[in-house]
Amino acid sequence: MKFGIFDHIERRDDVGLAQEYEERLQLMEQADDAGIYSYHIAQHHHSPLCLAPNQSVFLAAAAQRTKRLRFGPLVYILPLHHPIRLIEEVCMVDQLSDGRLDMGVGPGTGGGTELAMWGENPDNNVQRFEETLEILRTGLQSEFLTYHGELFDLQDIWMELRPKQTPHPPLWWAGSPESAAKRAANQIANGPIGLIASLSSQYLEAWETARANDAPNVHRHENPLHGGTRRILICDSEDEARERGISAYHSYLSHFAKPAPEGGDATKGAAGAFNEVVRQSEWFKQQQHEVRPTNEPGRIRTMSVTPEQAIDVEALLVGTAESVREYVERYVEESGANYFVGSFQWGNLTHAEASKSLRLFSEHVMPQFATA
Repeated sequence: MKFGIFDHIERRDDVGLAQEYEERLQLMEQADDAGIYSYHIAQHHHSPLCLAPNQSVFLAAAAQRTKRLRFGPLVYILPLHHPIRLIEEVCMVDQLSDGRLDMGVGPGTGGGTELAMWGENPDNNVQRFEETLEILRTGLQSEFLTYHGELFDLQDIWMELRPKQTPHPPLWWAGSPESAAKRAANQIANGPIGLIASLSSQYLEAWETARANDAPNVHRHENPLHGGTRRILICDSEDEARERGISAYHSYLSHFAKPAPEGGDATKGAAGAFNEVVRQSEWFKQQQHEVRPTNEPGRIRTMSVTPEQAIDVEALLVGTAESVREYVERYVEESGANYFVGSFQWGNLTHAEASKSLRLFSEHVMPQFATA
């Protein structure tokens, strides 16, 4: 069993942005020393949920502060990136880290909501994703890149920069096991242990099926990683962990809001574009129990789960090191996964709280399962 970390880098009110970046790099150094396999960072824009929307910049700094820890986006929202510029960023970060980049890719949730906020047509989101992924995969393996698509037309572009890893950094996918397997990507999902077990089975079956149809530029690992993620808070007592975890989770949920100007109309401008695309998307129609646009002036609310519900569905683990270890033991035995991903700093948890939680996890939970 390998262990990873997923992170949004959310807005904290107790420190300034520069200190928050510095303390997160310190947490990554701690994870490096503790033997964490990889650190995955999200990409979101225009909300307190993600303060490192350009993951490449942050990961370039992390490359200089860590030695063994792998890291990467989960995910690069490909429709928001020009593929040539992204190829150059990937090569730089992979070289700066001596080949430790894990390259998560995806189309983004909500059917192009953030693309709409940038004034682009969300109807192009899927096509932009597919073409950008093909250009990214091909360009990282080519000396000269030629691609002719509906949205991009490229001819004999010299790829001066090369990645350290060959043929390219490993791909990662968040969500659908079939989509991950089709794209030869490692997979991270959400859900309780029973659901992770089902998704793991689907993923491995789809992986073998997809292998037979791989294009020449698709490269598969023999032992792909797959598993689930959850937020974790370990404290000295169960009551302390539950009370603080519920408080911090309320803060985490509030960070999903897309702020609009004071006195502004959340039905117009960028906020209105976001809300309208959310309402019309197939993703929203399938997820209405969790996602709720609103016309409340100044805010766009996109999550409506409670902390107690998160605990019930195993999205939030709160407890002592012993109780979390018992949970991970059950995960190892029942999930069929080979990867366990935790978030240790989220909501309004302080650096000291996150660092203590990670220390207790690495000292009292990980050692029992590292070779499971």
